[in-house]
Amino acid sequence: MTETLDPEDRKLITLARATRARNAVPEGAAVRDETGRTYVAGTVALDSLRLSALQTAVAMAVASGARSLEAAAVVSETPAVPDADRAAVRDLGGPRTPVLLAGPDGTPGPVVTAG
Repeated sequence: MTETLDPEDRKLITLARATRARNAVPEGAAVRDETGRTYVAGTVALDSLRLSALQTAVAMAVASGARSLEAAAVVSETPAVPDADRAAVRDLGGPRTPVLLAGPDGTPGPVVTAG
């Protein structure tokens, strides 16, 4: 599947994986907005605030003025993208926005849509 990924989508996985490793968090995520800018984040686990990496990346994009998303990626040990994460992507990017899931080693898994 690696060969079939667009280079920009591969970049999202690489950024998400690097963030996960650098911050020693359960998940890393990256999103690409309508202008090609990328936003990366890790899991937020505070006593008063809990956000998945993908929710945090979407929030960073919104806070930076993004109006839409082209794609999203999450690197995690989980076998599926949770509904709440897909909903966050859908809120900004729409139901057809692709969400890539990769394992901790960066191996791409399923691509789902936000919808």
